[in-house]
Amino acid sequence: MAIVTDLKCFPIKGCAGVPLADALMTSAGLAHDRTFMVIGEDGVFRSQRRSPRLAVIEPSVSAAGDRITLRAPGFTPVDVEVDLTRPRRDLTMFGDPYRGIDLGGEAAAWLSEVLGERVRLVRVPPEHDRVTDGQVPGTSGYADSSAVHLLSRSTLAELNTRLVAAGADPMPLDRFRANLVIDGWAEPSTEDRVRRVRIGDCDLGYTKLAIRCVVTTVDQEAGTKAGPEPLRTLAAYRRAAAGGVSFGAKFSVLRTGKLSVGDALTVDTWGESEF
Repeated sequence: MAIVTDLKCFPIKGCAGVPLADALMTSAGLAHDRTFMVIGEDGVFRSQRRSPRLAVIEPSVSAAGDRITLRAPGFTPVDVEVDLTRPRRDLTMFGDPYRGIDLGGEAAAWLSEVLGERVRLVRVPPEHDRVTDGQVPGTSGYADSSAVHLLSRSTLAELNTRLVAAGADPMPLDRFRANLVIDGWAEPSTEDRVRRVRIGDCDLGYTKLAIRCVVTTVDQEAGTKAGPEPLRTLAAYRRAAAGGVSFGAKFSVLRTGKLSVGDALTVDTWGESEF
C-alpha cells in the first residue's frame, strides 16, 4: 500500500519548506504553497536558479494567512502583515506577466540584506487567474507550473543507488522540494504512470513529468550550489522523450480537501509513462 510519508509547503517560491502533519489542499495546491515570491526591483522573479541563498530563508504563515514571519541564520526574524489591499505591481516569471501584492519596505529591506541584492516580496492577489498547462489543466500560485509535485521514495532510492555506485554522495530528499512524498511503490518512477489519484479528501490529476533544473544542485542547508550532481547522474538514465531530465511528477487539483501524513493513495487511473 502506498502512503504519504511527507507533506511540505513552500510558502515563498525558492525558500525553505514547512513540514506538515496535516494540510488543506486548495485548488492551487497545499494552502499557502508558493503564495509568495521574491522579485527584483525590475519585477523579475527570483528562484534558487539565480539566488541560491533563498534556500536558507525559513518562512512561516499564520493559519489565517494574514501574517508571514521570515527567519534566516544570523538575522533577527521579521514579522510582516499580509494586507491584501496593498498596491498591486507588475512582475514576470519565466517571461510571462503576472501581478503581485507588494508587502512593503520592511520585508524588502530584510530580504535584500539576507540575499545581498535589492529585492521585494509579493503575494498572489485574490484575483490571480492563472491556468497551468499539462494533460489536466489547473491553477497554482507562483509554482513553476502545476500545483502539486509528487515524488516517491523508490524513485529517490534508485537515484541514490546509482550515485553511490559512481562514487558520489547520496542526495537528501530536500534537494527535490516535493510537496508529497510517497512510500510503498516498489518500482521506481511509478508516479510517472499515475493519471488520477485520491489522497485523503483530495483528487489529483496528472499534468506532466517534473523536469529538473539546476536547483537540484543547491545545498538546501547552506544555500550554495554544490556541484553537478544529481543532474549529471539523472541525465544518464532519466532523459524524457519530450526533452529535459525528469524526476517525479506534477499534478493539478481536481477536488480540494484535507490530507495527512499516513494517508493511503488510491490510484483510479493509470497510464503509460511519457518517459
